[in-house]
Amino acid sequence: MKPCVSEQLQYYNLLTSEIDEAYHNASLKLGLSDSAMMILYALCSRENPCPLLEIAKLTGISRQTIHSAIKKLEAQGILTLESPGGRRKLVRLTEEGMELAEKTAGRLIKIENEIFDSWTGEELEQYIRLTGRYLEQFREKTGRLGV
Repeated sequence: MKPCVSEQLQYYNLLTSEIDEAYHNASLKLGLSDSAMMILYALCSRENPCPLLEIAKLTGISRQTIHSAIKKLEAQGILTLESPGGRRKLVRLTEEGMELAEKTAGRLIKIENEIFDSWTGEELEQYIRLTGRYLEQFREKTGRLGV
């Protein structure tokens, strides 16, 4: 059977897999699981405290994985989970958590900013525009999938 995946799509899939692997390896080098890194990254990019639902949206990881990672980080004194009322929950970094976030997710954010800063404005705009367009079209087309 002849492969039905174009060379460009194969290369795109390889690149996205290798980017995921690079982030995974960076997390390991910084002593964190992928989910813990993603939570700290989300908290670095938002106000402290941050709504739990927003963290879930920003990370794209499952509720079960988020809750498990948050419980571990809470047990380590990295963050606290607050219930200001109703079902709403807020995640707050502790002082120790702020230091850890700066030493881990903060370093990744700095690296990412350095990379984007090395691109021209046109390159960055094109990359973001095309990535967004790909995602929008993929969601649209997979939304129509049936069993």
